[in-house]
Amino acid sequence: MKLKMDTKKLLISFVTIASILLLVAALSASTNPLATVESVKVKGIFDTGSEDISVVAGEMIPVEITFEALQNASDVRIKVELQGTKSDAQEIVFVGDVEVGKRYSRIANIRIPYELQDEVSDNLALNIKIENEDFTTTHPEITLRVQRPAYNAALMSITTPSTVEAGKLFPIDIVLKNTGYNRLNDLYVTARISELNIERKAYFGDIVAIENTDDKDLTTGRLFLEIPFAISEGTYTLEVTVENNDMVSSKVKQIVVKNALESNVIANGNEIFVLNPTSELMVLRLIPKASNAVSVTLSESLAIIPAGSSKTITASVRANAAGTYSYDVDVFSADGELLKTVTLSATADGTTSNSFVAFASILTIVFFVLLIVLIILVTRKPAKAEELGESYY
Repeated sequence: MKLKMDTKKLLISFVTIASILLLVAALSASTNPLATVESVKVKGIFDTGSEDISVVAGEMIPVEITFEALQNASDVRIKVELQGTKSDAQEIVFVGDVEVGKRYSRIANIRIPYELQDEVSDNLALNIKIENEDFTTTHPEITLRVQRPAYNAALMSITTPSTVEAGKLFPIDIVLKNTGYNRLNDLYVTARISELNIERKAYFGDIVAIENTDDKDLTTGRLFLEIPFAISEGTYTLEVTVENNDMVSSKVKQIVVKNALESNVIANGNEIFVLNPTSELMVLRLIPKASNAVSVTLSESLAIIPAGSSKTITASVRANAAGTYSYDVDVFSADGELLKTVTLSATADGTTSNSFVAFASILTIVFFVLLIVLIILVTRKPAKAEELGESYY
């Protein structure tokens, strides 16, 4: 029993000593500050403590801190934090080693959170700390005035299907909110996928300002984009831009495109069957892969398939030896993007190539015979003309 009591007393003593050490360390850090803040500039404006610095919600602002080191310290960093009633923002800038008596300056770029709901402006607290593991300096809180931008339409949401089928229309549902001071007139919204060179533009009308509480400051709309059929499957970037004469705002979203080209390009024997189920003209380039065994010729290397129709491309082969051969044909889009590789097969008797060589040899012999005859005729013609001249005189 006595042993238990001694252990308990020892544990209590240890906890007490640890607490005292932590308290001493905390007091030491507070009584021995790391630096003296000489100035703070927000967007180029020096803070004077008068709470007169105004910023705009949503913008990125530079906060420049100049300080003099009071300690020799390593791994010094500056923590800049914006604290609001609904959301916060924080940025940490690494300074490194500092020497006592020396002056330093760093810039932290931090985005003003957009938390204004029904207000056109509000206050935001800016807190700055210069610290490392041993020392901390806390600068007095700075109050910033946050205002709505004069003109701004926030893209609240961009809704699309989880996957999009190539060759088909897909909807884009858009929600806009007027987050500026003033009424937004004649808004246009453009949806584009630059990688595919497609875009659509639509008129969304006007959105009233926040002060007009009798009207809604939201508007919704829908656009449709048609994905080209002859493209590769993958992830593409959809960019939505809202604009009028006063402002431009953009937002991007990744969309996943699936392509049924795999089932619409069918290889059978020495034929390629292509179906175009879309409402637009399809253009494909077909190129046989190089092979030492066979020489492949296609009935069409540039296949143009009208909307809602199909086409069959036939391949013929030449081979030095008889047998059944397999060979690949690459299918490209009109822009040169590889869409699919199909494998064809054909049987060759080995005579086509030999006949062609024999025919080429005969043509070569005929060419040389005709050339010799031509040379003889040309060389004899002047002599004949000379004999006639002598006869005349």
